[in-house]
Amino acid sequence: MKNFSLLLIGLFALFSCQKEERKTIEITEEITKTIEIERDDTVKTQIPTGDTSQNALDWNGTYKGTLPCADCEGIETELTLNLDGTYLYKATYLGKDTKVYEIEAPFQWDETGSMITLLEMEDTPGKYQVGENQLWHLDRNGKLIEGDLADRYILKKQ
Repeated sequence: MKNFSLLLIGLFALFSCQKEERKTIEITEEITKTIEIERDDTVKTQIPTGDTSQNALDWNGTYKGTLPCADCEGIETELTLNLDGTYLYKATYLGKDTKVYEIEAPFQWDETGSMITLLEMEDTPGKYQVGENQLWHLDRNGKLIEGDLADRYILKKQ
């Protein structure tokens, strides 16, 4: 009986001292940097990864403001951005004309997902920096307008 007990204790010690073998599995995931969407064979939009105005903000909706004008009291501007990549632009030249100029066309995001260009615009840059509940009207080179009137180049979301 002692021999049997010694045998059991020996087997128990032998098996309890063995190292548990662990297997590790390496998981890799390829991240796509951009997704390309085609609309009507004319407008291509690249959606950048990471948080951008394009994918992290509630940018669609109507924005209003009065932009400075060289030969009138101001340009009363209303710009509606739609989720389908189109816009409706309305402008009234205050103190000059009561006519409302309207353009409905597609817009395009830049590669950073922070700026849009209104396509089919004539005589105006049609570039806007998209921010939280506001749009900054940009110059022809896509730069923020600086100086004393800089705060007048902002359209606020309604």
